[in-house]
Amino acid sequence: MKKTSRRKFVQQLALAAPIAAIQPFHLIKSMKVSPADKIRLATIGMGIQGHFDTRAALKDTGVELVAVADLYQGRLDRAKADYGNQLFVTRDYREILKRPDIDAVIIATSDHWHGRISLDALAAGKNVYCEKPMVKQISEGLGVIDAWKKSGKTMQVGSQRISGSDAAEARRMIAAGDIGAINYMESNSDRFNAIGAWNYSIPPDASPVTVDWDTFLGNAPKRPFDATRFFRWRNYRDYGTGVAGDLFIHLLTSTHYVTNSLGPTRIFSSGGLYHWKDGRDVPDVLVSVMDYPQTATHGSFQAVYRVNFANAGTINNSTRIIGDEGEILFGNGRITLTKKKLPTAPGYGNYDSFFTFPEETQKEFVKQYDAKYPEDTRKAEPAKEIKFESPKGEDAHALHFLNFFDNIRKGSQGTLEDPVMGFRAAGPALACNESYFEQKVIHWDPVAMKLKKK
Repeated sequence: MKKTSRRKFVQQLALAAPIAAIQPFHLIKSMKVSPADKIRLATIGMGIQGHFDTRAALKDTGVELVAVADLYQGRLDRAKADYGNQLFVTRDYREILKRPDIDAVIIATSDHWHGRISLDALAAGKNVYCEKPMVKQISEGLGVIDAWKKSGKTMQVGSQRISGSDAAEARRMIAAGDIGAINYMESNSDRFNAIGAWNYSIPPDASPVTVDWDTFLGNAPKRPFDATRFFRWRNYRDYGTGVAGDLFIHLLTSTHYVTNSLGPTRIFSSGGLYHWKDGRDVPDVLVSVMDYPQTATHGSFQAVYRVNFANAGTINNSTRIIGDEGEILFGNGRITLTKKKLPTAPGYGNYDSFFTFPEETQKEFVKQYDAKYPEDTRKAEPAKEIKFESPKGEDAHALHFLNFFDNIRKGSQGTLEDPVMGFRAAGPALACNESYFEQKVIHWDPVAMKLKKK
């Protein structure tokens, strides 16, 4: 088996413009940054992903956390315990946006607040790192894109997996034609545990006193305080976007990045709530089939995305991209490229109509076949397998933030996952939900990023 060398990979990396922005992290760590030059960061939403985002962001030594906003008092207390009493904490994110000393914000709230806070942060002159999906409603997407463009600020959407070198290498392989023309791909993200199915722990002190419930509801329907809905918001359509917005969004972003695609035109979803019947109103099994049109960078192909939250079988989350000359299997920092090309000659015999011909007709057929297909056209090239592994210790999450901060320092809006790319993944992901709940095919315009009526 052939293995891509680290040296060769770095050489190839230098040739790919979108990937070149990903710098080796040790170079940033070695930089000496004066306090006056540091990027001053605030995190809005200090839940699970907010904690992980903050830790990844602070791996850049040129970044300083100065403020945190959250609607649960316990998380504000924990933030001070983790980052020091000097940290400014508040339940009102608008207090953070008013501060002139904050350069950038992480938005890691429930999905139904992403669009509103992004607009407010951009209007306040802040650079924005917004967790996926960028918006909860398709109708919000173009407004955020317009606000970002007019602001001149840097904005990154948080599907961090595309910042890994495995995604970069898969993109290079496909662009080089290593698997020929793509015709099909499938990607899955299955789980089999309660926490993976979003049944997160609820603190014993959760109450209307410790939680700002009314603010959390925002534009969602009003209802009495419910700690389960607050701490397990992904389970409810009022605040979250289900498996499509939480997991398909990663799969879509990766697909679009490695294939250089703008997105699908036709989307259909099917599934159901089969196992986690705990009051949630989103499916725990969802399969979506999407048709991608031919573009200047790839032919038309079909994609199938799947999530199963009750998969007691083998879980091997990965993406397979299949072409007419091979396939790429990638996931968890590893890639296997299998090249297999058909011979020019189609062959005859075995389970074929040849044996049904009269003997004289068979002789004439062989004569014509031999004249048309010389011997060298009758054998396929030996199958080849090429393996690639991301550098040991690589942190795609930290690299995604590094790309964000690097563009802030340059005054650039050109992040790896800007709002246009973010919405080109979010739009189809949200359309998966619309297809599932309305039981219909959704037609999407990937260029204009709008729903199409049929």
